[in-house]
Amino acid sequence: MSEDLGGDLGGDEVVAQKALEDFDLPPGSALRLLNLSENATFAVEEPGCGHRSILRVHRKNYHRADQIESELTWLDALRRDSDITVPTVVPTRDGRRVVTVEHDGAQRHVVHFEMVPGAEPDENTLSSTDFHTLGCITAALHDHARSWQRPPAFSRFAWDWEHSLGASPRWGRWSDAIGVGEPEAEVLARAEQLLGRRLAEYGTGSDTFGLVHADLRLANLLVDGDTITVIDFDDCGFGWYFYDFGTAVSFFEDHPSVPDWQDAWVTGYRTRREMSAADEDMLASFVLLRRMLLLAWMGTHSHSRESRAISVTYAAGSCTLAEKYLSSDGHSLT
Repeated sequence: MSEDLGGDLGGDEVVAQKALEDFDLPPGSALRLLNLSENATFAVEEPGCGHRSILRVHRKNYHRADQIESELTWLDALRRDSDITVPTVVPTRDGRRVVTVEHDGAQRHVVHFEMVPGAEPDENTLSSTDFHTLGCITAALHDHARSWQRPPAFSRFAWDWEHSLGASPRWGRWSDAIGVGEPEAEVLARAEQLLGRRLAEYGTGSDTFGLVHADLRLANLLVDGDTITVIDFDDCGFGWYFYDFGTAVSFFEDHPSVPDWQDAWVTGYRTRREMSAADEDMLASFVLLRRMLLLAWMGTHSHSRESRAISVTYAAGSCTLAEKYLSSDGHSLT
């Protein structure tokens, strides 16, 4: 997800076409858009053989090339040192993993991945079992992030208060979103103030804050039989570990099954690592943090599938959650 204010699909496809030669993909390879959200993700089918792979075209002015390299370095480490399955990067013949293409006066970055088999869980049939599995995977990622000795050049941005809802919000301000008028702004501002206090009390020490996926929802799992691949590390960075639960219920935070799914996620998480009562008590705060971030994000990403589907009602639902959060003094959204 990005600060870029619109989807330039035509430009994205031109960039992808320009990158084909660098990645030794033959002329005439067919590009098919899979997703346009933060980045543009294309399936590439090579002529004749039908071999398929993935090109990810990064948006302008979101990640620097060295930050993308850092993401790919984490994928390397996860593949080497953990039992988590992640996508495989396909470098150029001379070893580059990030290709930079000049287009329309700007530098655009492109990464080439092997095609991952499988499909994401059906959002219409989500179950507690799905969230139990996601909790296990999240704990495994946290185990690795806590123990991994990152290289000195590793660079990713932070999902701290300043860059989430504070002075320099990465995805813009929720107050600018569709459906936020004066009554909505009043409720959300009070909830934001309480949320800020709760997060400040929780702190950003090494036990609570570190390297996270930051978009770890079921839509970013590809299931192929017994193999589950975690994809889309594009937003990975430094944040509260349990913000990852807030991302798990992205776009349906007010679904009536969320309390049951949270219990399943927590149970799954605890099969891999400890989670204190204080951590569990913060989950409502991380759900609201994510909700308010997404409210801001949809205001600047009208081209995204999610924004087109629910942006009109998302502000009203956010206010309902904010009222519940306020009435529980920041401990619950039910």
